[in-house]
Amino acid sequence: MRLNNLTRDTQFIQLILPKNEVDITGVNIDSRKVKEGDMFIAMRGTQVDGHKYISTAEEQGAVAIVCETLPERINPNVAYLRVADSQAVAGKLVTAFYGDPTQKLKLVGVTGTNGKTTIATLLYELFREMGHKCGLLSTVCNYIDGTPYPSTHTTPDVVSLNALLGKMADEGCEYVFMEVSSHSLAQERVGGLRFTGGIFTNLTRDHMDYHNTMEEYLRCKKSFFDKLPSDAFAITNIDDKNGPIMVQNTRADIKKYSARTMGDYKGRILETHLDGMLLEFNRIEFTTQLTGRFNVSNLLAIFAASVELGKEPGEVLRVISTLKPVSGRFETLHSKDGVSAIVDYAHTPDAIKNVLGTVNEVLRGRGNIITVVGAGGNRDKGKRPLMAVEAVRASSRVIITSDNPRFEEPQDIINDMLAGLDEEQRKKVISIVDRKEAIKTACALAAKGDVVVVAGKGHEDYQEIKGVKHHFDDKEVIREIFNN
Repeated sequence: MRLNNLTRDTQFIQLILPKNEVDITGVNIDSRKVKEGDMFIAMRGTQVDGHKYISTAEEQGAVAIVCETLPERINPNVAYLRVADSQAVAGKLVTAFYGDPTQKLKLVGVTGTNGKTTIATLLYELFREMGHKCGLLSTVCNYIDGTPYPSTHTTPDVVSLNALLGKMADEGCEYVFMEVSSHSLAQERVGGLRFTGGIFTNLTRDHMDYHNTMEEYLRCKKSFFDKLPSDAFAITNIDDKNGPIMVQNTRADIKKYSARTMGDYKGRILETHLDGMLLEFNRIEFTTQLTGRFNVSNLLAIFAASVELGKEPGEVLRVISTLKPVSGRFETLHSKDGVSAIVDYAHTPDAIKNVLGTVNEVLRGRGNIITVVGAGGNRDKGKRPLMAVEAVRASSRVIITSDNPRFEEPQDIINDMLAGLDEEQRKKVISIVDRKEAIKTACALAAKGDVVVVAGKGHEDYQEIKGVKHHFDDKEVIREIFNN
């Protein structure tokens, strides 16, 4: 692609061009991946400043450099485009290079603290069941019409994201459902994408190691809806106090959903069990294999988005009734001795409260809840004691253990969690550093009719310790214990 075609909608402070016309054969934000003919966008990240690697990119064949500060040495064979904010223009440049794929796709973004993976994944499965070619961009895995592509982030980096969207468009996908993280919004990874619609789930404490304040976290989420076009839809959860705030400045068509009060999409629970519910949405009864009030909200968002995308309500609910829970999201396993285990990705205080609240609602005092929970290392430390408190409040016994300690000492993380508990609460708690032993102990403590809840890792099949990912799967461990 000719440089002038790629950059015609980009504003520059300074433009230095070589004598020859510049053809761009690739765009990269990682100097290590630059190849002959590429454009390199130097961005100032939280860990690394890409400007330090401009010379490396040039040595590897970059023919154009986008930067905020020009290098000391100007290569006469390279184009330099100085901009006010590299991060702000990266999305538009990369999108343009990949042929503006979202003009050919119906892209729906899901943002919020909890529920993003369930909503995006089940929308993808629902629309495929209805006969459409679809794409999915999620925490668990990315898919292009059934073909998996490994996922490393909730929302991929701007180059990987546009490359995937371009491939989806080329392969004839009609709909794409994606999780939109607060990190991706802050870093403008979705800049340049055109969304057909957006969904807000909820907002509770998370990622304070990155955003520092809840106000900043909210602002990032809200910016997604502020930028939606006027012909898009904005679906918001009015059961969350932040639901109305998210859409107060949007140009999109606002639709509200609620499991508590009146909304465009209204739902209620008629019956609930560990393996499913009987629900009523907009006066239509149906069954689902998902459980929990939080999943009523998730399913309402799915129902609303499907109808806003033109699907018939009764048919949407018929297909929803066939969908299975997403991997590691309130996933239930049963032993031959009458003990149940639930594996869930819950890793925030609110998520733990929701999962345990659901189990208590189903049990109604007819069994004990033994909860295994930990917290990730090198992340928001402030939520650790809050997670422990929520676990203790809603459980008969709690075992605090390792999650992904990363570069922290597991016992230090456990101590941070224990610090939130008073003397009486600590009587219900055991701390076991080894996660497998913690799960084994929880299962050993459980009797017929009890439920073991293993929270934090969900779909993950590894434990990250000192920069190394070791194989570890909560479900695998529980199945091994139950089968023995």
